[in-house]
Amino acid sequence: MQIIIVTGANGQLGQELQSLAKEYANYKFVWTDKDEMDITNIDSVKNVFEENRPTLCINCAAYTAVDKAEDDGKELCKKINVDGVKNLAKTCKEYNAKMIHISTDFVFDGKKNTPYAEDDTTNPISVYGETKRESEQVCLQENKESIIIRTSWLYSEFGANFVKTMLKLTKEKQRLNIIADQIGTPTYARDLAKAILDIVAKDWSGKKGIYHYSNEGTASWYDFTQTIKEYSQNDCDIKPIPTEQYPTPAERPKYSVMDKTKIKETFDISIPYWRDSVKKCIEKLNK
Repeated sequence: MQIIIVTGANGQLGQELQSLAKEYANYKFVWTDKDEMDITNIDSVKNVFEENRPTLCINCAAYTAVDKAEDDGKELCKKINVDGVKNLAKTCKEYNAKMIHISTDFVFDGKKNTPYAEDDTTNPISVYGETKRESEQVCLQENKESIIIRTSWLYSEFGANFVKTMLKLTKEKQRLNIIADQIGTPTYARDLAKAILDIVAKDWSGKKGIYHYSNEGTASWYDFTQTIKEYSQNDCDIKPIPTEQYPTPAERPKYSVMDKTKIKETFDISIPYWRDSVKKCIEKLNK
């Protein structure tokens, strides 16, 4: 039986993995968050690995406070996103375990106008993006057999995220100003979790390296919000605005759509369209 350690188990992706795990009865999952295993502490990591002897680690743990990372969160961001990943990758290699590490579209600068491929040049424009690029580098340096999955604009029915925030605001507010010139793809964490578990169940031989996964299609934050409003039937006037009218401490990529051809062809994965997944998530939240 495969023994799989999942870090960041209380986050959006971790909770979606937990909700799907019952469908994979031939695996034993060890769910960890910072209280069960502090990935920034190598002794804590080794203790959990020694106790469980995993065949795989899925790393969903990350520092994701993008704006805070530009200021007082910089040190912690690097500690979790870089040092923590290094600890996991080294320990996976030591215990002969495979590793799946989750990364982000923020490793790109957003200056392209066509979807980013896995081998496109990375050039992060925020502290968060830089630490995630470093996390990819240390992961592959310490454990060359790892799989890295970059994703984007993650949301789910768990935790705090854009969908839940906009459901609340479009219900409470008469008018919202939403950025319309940042283009990417919303990703339902449940779809990503399903893709990860499908990969786990397949033969990995010769399939290490970086992959892209988001839902299909493209959207601006304005498009995303309009869709949330449509499916929730809330009455709110949404106005499109440029990035310049909503300054944030961290700069975001203007365009971060990712090409998913590699992951679809390599692992025979079917990816849902983003609007369909938003509808499913809202239906779940309404229940």
